Amino acid sequence: MKHLLIGTFVLMALQHASAQTLLPVVQENRSIDKDRLTQIDSILKQYVDKGWLAGAVVLVVKDNRVVYYRGSGYSDLSSKKTMQADAIFRIMSQTKAITSLGIMQLFEQGKLSLDQNIADFIPEFKNPKVVKGFNPLDSTYTAVAAKRGITFRDLLTHTSGIDYAAIGSDTMKAIYAKNGIPSGLGYFNESLLLKMKALGALPLRHNPGERFTYGLNTDLLGCLIEVISGESLENYCRKNIFEPLGMKDTHFNLPASKANRLATVYTEDADKKIIEWSPTFRSIDPAYPLMPKTYFSGGAGLSSTAFDYAIFLQMLLNGGKFNGKQILGRRTVELMLSPQLPDNFLGYNNFNLGFQLATKKSANLNLPNDGSFSWGGYYGTAYWADPKEKLIGLIMTQHTPNSHKDYEEKIKNVIYGSLR
Repeated sequence: MKHLLIGTFVLMALQHASAQTLLPVVQENRSIDKDRLTQIDSILKQYVDKGWLAGAVVLVVKDNRVVYYRGSGYSDLSSKKTMQADAIFRIMSQTKAITSLGIMQLFEQGKLSLDQNIADFIPEFKNPKVVKGFNPLDSTYTAVAAKRGITFRDLLTHTSGIDYAAIGSDTMKAIYAKNGIPSGLGYFNESLLLKMKALGALPLRHNPGERFTYGLNTDLLGCLIEVISGESLENYCRKNIFEPLGMKDTHFNLPASKANRLATVYTEDADKKIIEWSPTFRSIDPAYPLMPKTYFSGGAGLSSTAFDYAIFLQMLLNGGKFNGKQILGRRTVELMLSPQLPDNFLGYNNFNLGFQLATKKSANLNLPNDGSFSWGGYYGTAYWADPKEKLIGLIMTQHTPNSHKDYEEKIKNVIYGSLR
């Protein structure tokens, strides 16, 4: 009887441990119809055959088990190199959630407060101003004092008033360009701290907390991680996030040994036909993951795989725990995933501390349940995690803009239609 109890205890312990990790292999799950999931293959084949998409990797996790994980089409069209499931993608803005997690780690260590003024760490952001008038002929402007300073919560929710260089509003793009503020998209031989200090001297688009403006907030958060921790963002993420989680293929500086797994980037011509992204297009050389760098963009600098990113999302669904390691406290995760904005800021959706958040209103219009958190990347990657269904979905491509991106919605429909 004693041995039976010990055996039962060991079995339960092993089951519990397996429930806290992921394996990169497809497993059976009675709560999802695997035959229906094969419709994803047909959808992607159709788009590839029609020349609407070069290739993609789709990964689905249900109840801590990978239930679909496959590459489709080509990672490189010119050589007809097939897309492998472990292909590496430039995840661009999917970097933001990881940087946000780093800030929340420092928060729960007592090194910052969410409503603390960031000027306590970077004085150049003291007494910010808001742009009032702008002359497009020479990019000069007038400004007035902001109603208050910028907080960490403002940056995490993109309500600081900081805009985006290169892809933001015309006024702020011009102001940032004149003052040499990088977008974070691509390679920059610059000092992150010096550029963020320069950003602090420039006006905001609007008062902090006034509305949602997607911008360089997370690049600034990455810089704050460096200032507060005393480490580069690359080293901090590697030691505190990637290595503990086992995210072996997530890098700011991609090792040359992994270059052959990096998918080619595509865009489209005037006839909406696929063409390869040139090194000068939109001033982003797609070879940037392999260029040795010290300017680490917390908003757009990482390359990764679908499986690595699934690990990151699964950790959050597990309440901050993965493979026996507590990356973030359970209550801190709950706070991170809680709605932060007034109802009118983002239409039917909301935003938490790092992700777009589905609400009951948005769940009445789309399949992911309220409480689902999501975002994507500039080059065509997308993800969501649904806590109610214990479901994760990743659709990874390297193709933007893409006039035929409705494949994402179709794939999502198939995934939810497969639930039993």
